[in-house]
Amino acid sequence: MAELVLELAETVAGVGVKTSYGETVDIDGTKIVPVALGYYGFGAGGGKDDKGDEGSGGGGGGVSIPLGAYVGRGGDVRFEPNLIGLLLVVTPLVWVTGKALKVVIRALKR
Repeated sequence: MAELVLELAETVAGVGVKTSYGETVDIDGTKIVPVALGYYGFGAGGGKDDKGDEGSGGGGGGVSIPLGAYVGRGGDVRFEPNLIGLLLVVTPLVWVTGKALKVVIRALKR
């Protein structure tokens, strides 16, 4: 089992930037570099059941949310956002910020 974990770690260690930035695509002289928020996780475990039998298992998963693309035309490069992807990323951040501000405001009122 330890060898499997080490193999997974070696496999995903080099992903890094490749998860966030895609390969450059050239469409009619316009260069496009897609940008995404990507994360993944793995887990493994083992133990004994009610009968004393040992078992083990593992799993993993990941997600990639497209945030937009860097578009280059004639020496000018700009970021064009994917509004749906950005909303998916920003919504939880806004929610957490609101909850934190609520706690801070209540603490300051006391």
